[in-house]
Order: sequence, then C-alpha cells, then structure tokens
Amino acid sequence: MKETSLRVARHIDADLLNTLLEKLARFGGLENGGTNRQALSDIEFEARCWLIGYARELGCEVYHDAAANLFFRRPGRQNIAPVTTGSHVDTQPCGGNYDGCYGVIAGMVCLKALNDAQVVTERPVEVVIWTNEEGSRFSPGAMGSSAFVYPQRLAQYLDTIGEDGVVFADALSAYQARFAEIPLRPDRQMACFIELHIEQGPVLEARGQPLAIVSGIQGVRWYQITCLGFSAHAGTTPMKLRQDAMTLARDTLAQIENQMDSSDDDLRLTFGRWQVVPNAVNTIPSSASFTVDFRHPDPEILARFDALIAGLASEQVKVEPLLNKAPVSFDPQLNAVLTRAGTALHISHTTLLSGAFHDAMHLVEHCATSMLFVPSHRGISHNPTEYTDPDSLAAGARTLACALTELSLTIEGVKP
Repeated sequence: MKETSLRVARHIDADLLNTLLEKLARFGGLENGGTNRQALSDIEFEARCWLIGYARELGCEVYHDAAANLFFRRPGRQNIAPVTTGSHVDTQPCGGNYDGCYGVIAGMVCLKALNDAQVVTERPVEVVIWTNEEGSRFSPGAMGSSAFVYPQRLAQYLDTIGEDGVVFADALSAYQARFAEIPLRPDRQMACFIELHIEQGPVLEARGQPLAIVSGIQGVRWYQITCLGFSAHAGTTPMKLRQDAMTLARDTLAQIENQMDSSDDDLRLTFGRWQVVPNAVNTIPSSASFTVDFRHPDPEILARFDALIAGLASEQVKVEPLLNKAPVSFDPQLNAVLTRAGTALHISHTTLLSGAFHDAMHLVEHCATSMLFVPSHRGISHNPTEYTDPDSLAAGARTLACALTELSLTIEGVKP
C-alpha cells in the first residue's frame, strides 16, 4: 500500500461516521429506534436532499440517472472512469440504521478523509446511492443497480405497483420533479465498485473478527410447492381413509431435508411461507403449500437441488419456480487490494461468502466488483435492534478509504 493510501485511512473520523449515521436515521426514524424510509418516498427524498447538501460541502459533483440512482463524485486529475463505492438508503418498513446506510455514509466519510489529507487522485472517487435495494416498496429489490447495469430493464419496472398502491413510474416522476436541477451522469463508466456493508449474519461476531473480504454471493433457488388432498371432517374420517394435504406436505418436506448434507457449512435451506386450506381446526386440509429457499455457492449442487425438486412433481404435488439466481464471484484482483489494505492497517480480517442479495451482485457484470463486511451483533438485521460496534464500523471505513485511494491514484486499473 502506498503511504498516501495509509495516510487517508488515518484521516477517517470515526466520530463523524457515527454522527452522520445518527443523522440519517432521523429521516423516517421510529419510536422503537428503527427506521422506515421507503424507496422514492417523501422521507427518502428528504434524506437525499441532506446527503446532496453534504456532498456539495465536500466539493463533489452530483449526478443522477434515469433510475434515480444518485452519484457524488470527487473529481480527479483526469476525467476518466471513477473508483466507486456506496450502497442504498432505503430500508425495510421496520428496519435498522446500518443496512445499506453504513456503506453510503462510510463512503462520504472517505471523501472527507481524502479532503482532510489533501490528496489529489488521478481517477475520480464516487459514492453512489442505489434506488430501491430493499424491494419492500417496489418489487424486485436492487432495482436501481439492475437498471444501471442493464438500462433496458427500467422499462420493465415502470408499471410495478408498490405496496402502498403507487406505480413506480409515478414515484420516479416525483423524484425527477423534486431533483430536476441535478444533471444526468455523463456515462456509465466505472473503474471498479466496492460495497461496504454490515454482514447481516452472525459469523464475523462468532469468529471475533472486525472485517471480512467477501468472495462472492451464494446462488439462490426459490420454489413454491403445493400439496393437494381432500377436505373432510376431522372427527369422522379414519386416518387410513384420509387424503390429508398437510401430511403430504410434511412428507414432501422430509424428502427434501433427507437429501441435504447437514455437514455442508455453505448450505442454506429454509421452508418459509406456509398456506393451509381451509385452515380450520376440525377440517382435514385440502391444500398445503410452502416455499423453499435454497442457497449454495456451487452451481452443481444448485443443479442437483433443481433436479430433486423437479422429481417431486406429481398430480398431488405441484412445483412452481419463483426465483433462480446464479452464484456470484467477486473480482480476485480487487479482493487482493482489499486484503492488502486490511493487512497494511493491521486490521484483523477473514473471508466470507454472502448469503444475502446486494447491489454488488449486478455490478459484477459491469466492472471489477467486491464487498467488505463488518459484524452484525447477534446476526440481527432488518430489525430496529440491528447494531455494529463503533470500532468495527471504523475498521471497515479505514479499509475502504485505503483501498479507494490506492485504486484512484493510478490510471492503470485494478491490479493484484
């Protein structure tokens, strides 16, 4: 690591980081300490206004794009593809104060550290706020980053009706009217993208590590399985003569579980949403459906799971695919830079695989991309009690600042 990169990392203001996180949490703050800040809502507009004002105080150029993604750019000596970081500021309806927000605020604090260290970079350094990552108002999630990488997708999203009945196109129009003075980002170029995020799981805390370099994101399969039976009186129908949909569902679930390797630490299997018809205390169910969420980084294991689920289908068992996401591998050269940054700063770190979706999953198709994780207390996220200790928050921001500086001091791109 260059001495300049280390110097910028030392200029990270941990107190400022926490102060800005607290200020952002006031936009949509709830009495229980959590936050409700839905994508493209009035309260999110207010948060964006505040962040735009702060970015301009730092001397940044401010841009947006057709999907309402917002970009804060600290110019470099050369007007070339920027080194970019960031995340999102929309939350779940009863979310915490770190998910997404930490990555955006840490990026802003990195820009401040570059200013305080009086460093002029070759490449611009940019912080992005992606639109509607959570997907809690408009589905699917990670809409903004998806539309940035694949611009043709935006037209597919426009007719989406939000949970509050608002059409995405109308919310987008409201945003464009509110921020009409902001110019469009001049192009889609990025030298690389690094997303700093809370882990949203318990592994880092269990390992006693303040930081992880993320190797990739697990592949995901979602299915809905519906088991059919015949409704009858619970008190008059003998057990041997029943066609109980719930019993069939339990047997089907067991077939899936019995094929799983419980020693595989990468495997994640969840039977989530259940629906039983008629759902009465004294009636044998005629239908029982449940969702399956399966995650793994190995494409072969994902394919075997697909075959297993397909083999369950029959006249009594209906299988409906809901989601198919391939595994994502992050850029090894960029991860080498992140590893060197953590080592040079004497920050203990490990490697992790992400089990959750992030905007970075789309950016891998656009430029060299990776992520950094900091611990989540007890693995809690999407919850008002979501918490990461200040020392870990600072460790993540320092590593990010060191890497961003290192990458922006050269025009040669990502190198190991």
